[in-house]
Amino acid sequence: MDDKAIIATKELTKRFGGLTAVDAVDLDIQEGKITAIVGGNGAGKSTFIKMISGVYQPTSGQVFYDGKPLPVGDPLAVRNLGIETIYQDLSLIELLDVPDNIFLGREKYRKMMGFRILDKEFMLQESRRIMDELKIRIPSLSLSTGSLSGGQRQAVSIGRAIYWNAKVIIMDEPTAALGIQEKSKVKELILDLKSQGVTIIVISHEMSDVFEICDNIVVFFQGQCVGNKEKEKTTIDEIAKLIITGQGLN
Repeated sequence: MDDKAIIATKELTKRFGGLTAVDAVDLDIQEGKITAIVGGNGAGKSTFIKMISGVYQPTSGQVFYDGKPLPVGDPLAVRNLGIETIYQDLSLIELLDVPDNIFLGREKYRKMMGFRILDKEFMLQESRRIMDELKIRIPSLSLSTGSLSGGQRQAVSIGRAIYWNAKVIIMDEPTAALGIQEKSKVKELILDLKSQGVTIIVISHEMSDVFEICDNIVVFFQGQCVGNKEKEKTTIDEIAKLIITGQGLN
């Protein structure tokens, strides 16, 4: 295990019946870096991150966080350790406003006349503070998240992760289906998080985005990790060949 690895996997394997989705993956994720995980459909990328996030329990193998075994099959325990996962559907409740989504499952209450009620004002002020810290511009935090743009919803999910002191943020296709300006803002936000020392893991099929913002590129092929490259020491052509064939350039 690399001393600088904040997350490390050893022989990590996940089988669904006779299908091996992830096959004995050894991988170190460097602290404070942006690591891209790329690969074709069914390569094992999503299954891999779901084992890190606690959604799936590995069939065999281990996940280590900061040198210690990570709880398996327990998403809440993983989140409480500082690992937040932002899935492609963002896990936002579209009918709720921004503060309600940021505090979803961790609501703040106060007592009034002996009754326990939601402290809406506290949640609003804290949501405004974290949005301002991240330079996220949303017209009104009282709007339902369903009325926000794709980039704004992505920003709310990132804001929620940072508010709850995430040290590692896993992002599944963070720039998918966004316009040029919104995509640029999300990439800027990811780079800003890196400057604050947050470790970012990005699943993406956007090679231009990967080479623009990521430090390391990990390639999955048929459930195996077939490449772990520093961006400066590889090319789009080499990564593309690894994705398609599982083999690098000669």
